[in-house]
Amino acid sequence: MKKIIILMPVYNDWESLIKVLYEINSVIQNIKNYEFRCVIVNDSSSVEKPKIIKPKNFNSLKIINMKANRGHARCNAFGLRYINSNEKCDYVIIMDSDGEDRPVEINALINKIVEKPGISVVAKRVKRSEGPIFQTLYQIHKLITFIFAGKKINFGNYSCLTKEDINILSDKASLWSSFSGSVKKHLMSLNEIDSIRGLRYFGPSKMSLFNLAIHSFSIIGVFKYTVFLRSTFMIIILSFLTKTLGSIAITFQILIVFFNLVIFIVSMRENENALFKSNENILNENEIKH
Repeated sequence: MKKIIILMPVYNDWESLIKVLYEINSVIQNIKNYEFRCVIVNDSSSVEKPKIIKPKNFNSLKIINMKANRGHARCNAFGLRYINSNEKCDYVIIMDSDGEDRPVEINALINKIVEKPGISVVAKRVKRSEGPIFQTLYQIHKLITFIFAGKKINFGNYSCLTKEDINILSDKASLWSSFSGSVKKHLMSLNEIDSIRGLRYFGPSKMSLFNLAIHSFSIIGVFKYTVFLRSTFMIIILSFLTKTLGSIAITFQILIVFFNLVIFIVSMRENENALFKSNENILNENEIKH
């Protein structure tokens, strides 16, 4: 029987987490030949954790409480390293615990790994549920990523990774900064499913415009050397167009230089030492048996 661990970070939103757990429980009850366990990384929540009961279709449910808040991406990075070192499994499903990654799509993820067992699967976002301003800015983010990094990244955290790929990713400094960027950079083969981004079950989205900008720059920062090379080429081309375009060409050159400076600063979030020592941030572990 194949073993799947579902990894979810949580910060304060326990109400959504509990609902997600029971929705997953309903989905997996009809999936045969797989054993499901769950690892929840509590990112030093400031809201008291309620009593959580293990849904019956999970073989185990473990909550890892962290000493200090590190943020969503770093919880996933820690979780993957923790699982790689401490848990036996065949696959890990990474998903948000607020309802935006829809539990019903677990069926599609597993169908895809049955089709090609040795290849990790990402959930390609074909439809989002946010407002028009956010969606427009998200499309701009994807365009800038493609122009400067040469990568088309249309997925987030929601994925099903093989244990072999987790072993590859868990030692990469880029994982500490960006999950999707790290996956795109270091995994050679990926399958995908179509995914509809869901709505948060409770409360407003935590993805502000500022956080979206940091998220975008963190992904692009994974490919900083490619960004530098492409930017250099753009600046050279614009230099030849200075006589024709005048101040417009110079303005774009300045913007490209400033953009590279921002990417360089954000890429410093890739901290290999912090990634390797992330287990030191564990406060305690709580395995819920029933």
